[in-house]
Amino acid sequence: MSEEESIVNEVPNPSPTPTQTPWWVSDGQSMAANFAPIAPLKRVVQVTWYMALAMSLIAGLVGALIGKVAFDNSHHMVTSTSIISRAPNSVAGIAARVLPSVVEVDSSTTAGTDTGTGFFIESSGYIMTNNHVVEAAVLAKTPITVKLSNNTQYTATLVGRDTSYDLAVLKIDITGAPALVLGNSDNVQVGDPVIAIGSPLGLQGTVTTGIISAKNRPVTTSSDNTAGESSFIDALQTDAAINPGNSGGPLVDSTGAVIGVNSAIASLGNSISGQPGSIGLGFSIPINQAKKTADQLIKTGTSHYPIVGMSLDSSFAGPGAKIANTSNAILPGGPAAKAGFQRGDIILAIDGKDIAVADDLIVAIRAHSIGDTVTLKYQRGTVIKSVKITLIASK
Repeated sequence: MSEEESIVNEVPNPSPTPTQTPWWVSDGQSMAANFAPIAPLKRVVQVTWYMALAMSLIAGLVGALIGKVAFDNSHHMVTSTSIISRAPNSVAGIAARVLPSVVEVDSSTTAGTDTGTGFFIESSGYIMTNNHVVEAAVLAKTPITVKLSNNTQYTATLVGRDTSYDLAVLKIDITGAPALVLGNSDNVQVGDPVIAIGSPLGLQGTVTTGIISAKNRPVTTSSDNTAGESSFIDALQTDAAINPGNSGGPLVDSTGAVIGVNSAIASLGNSISGQPGSIGLGFSIPINQAKKTADQLIKTGTSHYPIVGMSLDSSFAGPGAKIANTSNAILPGGPAAKAGFQRGDIILAIDGKDIAVADDLIVAIRAHSIGDTVTLKYQRGTVIKSVKITLIASK
């Protein structure tokens, strides 16, 4: 039996009484008395009302959806709640670990303020930086201020400085400082990714990235404050952006270990501010050399570099490094004197590496340690010889 048949059987089909005006009466004409029953109609009306309500709700939802789509397609700000996951050895991850260990170093004199960078090498408050960052304040006997990453400021004490390597060690009264891990610069390869952190132009906590562009670059720098003294660096070259103020800051590898101390840049000219800017040629002191110098400064307040006991003619254009033709060119009793070197001899190579000019030889020697033995190939007249020499400490 169908549902319709069931409904019809449930309700009788009465005839209308004279007091009723059935819905099927129209224009005085009467339809058949047994036309559709009243009760099923009422039930049908109830079902239609619920359906209408449901349809209204559906229509409202559809309208809201259409409105939302139309709104989303219009110009408006979109907010994302996505969380970015950064690996510990990503640039962001390394920077987050290293930044608390990097400080800004300010040296104020009557001539102005020199701003540079430094970083903790020991938890007891020892900080490594460049000599040229603090030299003006040291000579003027004015305070050196260290600003931590949380903007806390300290007055620093100079532990010692070395003009030959352009390095200095400071100390502040602090315990539990976040000292950085010092890596092995001998293991660095050209193309390795690196990160430089510092305060270029006073912008503390600046992070830049790049690669190692070259190794063993002979770099000579001189300071305006120290007459006659230059720094000779067997440098790591990088294209990470390094600008004035980055000096003394760390150059770290992909693990966050320090492999160099940012020290110098090459520049084509002055920037708008009157200072040279980065052209992708930055130079860092290898950390292995910086470590040796820092250890000496912390232990004794002074440091030494290796020498062979000869003075060179800086005007000689090469190739090679020429021993100066002066009476004091050969140190009496020094390694060069014992090896039989004479004035005018031309050093052609050290340990098989060709020497182009005098600075190349100085840098190569200072890249060694006191007590190391090196082989020098030299020319005297038409004769070329090689000799082994043990390096001694400078006075």
